[in-house]
Amino acid sequence: MGAPFDPAAFLATCSGRPGVYRMLDEGGKLLYVGKAKNLKKRLSSYFRKTGLAPKTAALVGRIAQIETTITANETEALLLEQTLIKEWRPPYNILLRDDKSYPYVFLSDGEFPRLGIHRGAKKARGRYFGPYPSAGAIRESLALLQKAFLVRQCEDSYFRNRTRPCLQYQIKRCKGPCVGLVSPEEYAADVRHSVMFLEGRSNALAEELSTLMQEAAMRLDFERAAVLRDQIAVLRRVQDQQSMEGGSGDVDVIAAVTNPGGACVHLISVRGGRVLGSKNFFPQVGIEEGVGEVMAAFIAQYYLGNPERDLPRELIVNVVHEDFAALIEALQELRDVELTISHRVRGTRARWQKLAITNAEQALAARLANRQHLAVRFEALAEALNLDEVPQRLECFDISHSSGEATVASCVVFGPEGPLKSDYRRYNIEGVTAGDDYAAMRQALTRRFSKVREGEGKLPDILLVDGGKGQLAMAREVMQELAVPELILLGVAKGVTRKPGLETLFLNDAAHEFTLPGTSPALHLIQQIRDEAHRFAITGHRARRGKARRTSTLEGVPGVGPKRRRELLNHFGGLQELSRASLEEIAKAPGISKKLAESIYAALHSE
Repeated sequence: MGAPFDPAAFLATCSGRPGVYRMLDEGGKLLYVGKAKNLKKRLSSYFRKTGLAPKTAALVGRIAQIETTITANETEALLLEQTLIKEWRPPYNILLRDDKSYPYVFLSDGEFPRLGIHRGAKKARGRYFGPYPSAGAIRESLALLQKAFLVRQCEDSYFRNRTRPCLQYQIKRCKGPCVGLVSPEEYAADVRHSVMFLEGRSNALAEELSTLMQEAAMRLDFERAAVLRDQIAVLRRVQDQQSMEGGSGDVDVIAAVTNPGGACVHLISVRGGRVLGSKNFFPQVGIEEGVGEVMAAFIAQYYLGNPERDLPRELIVNVVHEDFAALIEALQELRDVELTISHRVRGTRARWQKLAITNAEQALAARLANRQHLAVRFEALAEALNLDEVPQRLECFDISHSSGEATVASCVVFGPEGPLKSDYRRYNIEGVTAGDDYAAMRQALTRRFSKVREGEGKLPDILLVDGGKGQLAMAREVMQELAVPELILLGVAKGVTRKPGLETLFLNDAAHEFTLPGTSPALHLIQQIRDEAHRFAITGHRARRGKARRTSTLEGVPGVGPKRRRELLNHFGGLQELSRASLEEIAKAPGISKKLAESIYAALHSE
């Protein structure tokens, strides 16, 4: 152990210039990254004798070393700070847990374009609309367009191979372009109307449709007029629901709220004056931070941390912070966008701001209420199991397969604040007899707790095993073989009727069998964790099974790449026909040698 950190000696040599500081513990682990206009003045504030908040005092107590980097100005310090936070995710920083790109509506090129959801790089040829704050918001828009204008949303591969209309045509959600039931001109008009809606020109679109409806009525084409009437009605309903309609431009409305239990940031995306949707974020707050610090950290990480994320020309916020000037300068430098951060707004923008604040407050209140509810369940579990302390980490394992195919084991983790999804794990089970759940569970537990024995990973306070006496006994055996420190094992077996609330529980071994009342919060927690493990296992199993069934037998044959595989299937008319072919028939296919034909034939008949 090195000498204790001497703040006085450090501050005596600390620069008063702008820069970034990094606080590390005695093991060299990064605890906190910060920036400052004046490094010496900012760092001195951490070592005053009184006035430090408890969490900040806890951080200071762990400091063994402070490293500083001087920058030319505060903007450079801000950019460096965000780079370090994104790379190292220090535990005491405000951390935004959202690295996913936002989805767009994608309109493909071609005679009969499709509408769909797109994430990631915009490589495909076509137009992109958005971004939308969530997949739910984008699905609402696509569902509306499908009802109003019947533009196809099926994948191109599905579209090309249709010989008759699909269900979407039957329920009047598509005009059947795949089988020629709509002319390119009529389809192009529907696409143009969809684009007008996606661009936010719904008023102009409604006026155009109204004119077309009147013209159709004048021609006595009442069927066409009725279709246009229904399209107008859908648009008007959307405009009625969109009570915040009336603004203009591209704006992100951001509201941050905090209380002793946490923080919430609510973001509303407005594009072309139309609200596309909203999303809640719950940043991790390591030390006591005011709402202004949370807002500044959110804007920095959300827009600076992901340069590809869409940045409008205006942000409307509910709180100001001294870092906003540096943020604007950094964003303009990095993104080449003229940006305004507005706080005092009127009219429609004030309604947007108020709505964002209300949503943030309600979301945080609901989250904290759920945490309190979960805390009660954890306390009840401790009481039911006669534990001296409330458990802090629960793990549950489950197995999923289809008649032994694509067996997957899941491990889910819960803490007093809820699911710890970053600690969830799935294990693809190999080398066990099909359908042998005991062997599958043994393999999963061995793989999981071998790492604990090697000093990696965290040990749970309670290990739940979904199963009866046999699974519990096997889990005990694995723990003994691996010499894992004593932990509590809890077997969960469904009752005779297999109804929720009638589970039989086994504590550590089959001799300690007991049940809990159906109204017990402890039982509800056990059921919640077990059901989550079951869901996670099934999801992994289905993904693995689907991948296996999508994989061609030919993919593992050396010398048969995608092009040759495609040519072979085209030559024989499919994999089934190729499987029926003799060795000589395969060898006669274009580009297939006798030796390659033998490899293909062996692969197709290996089972």
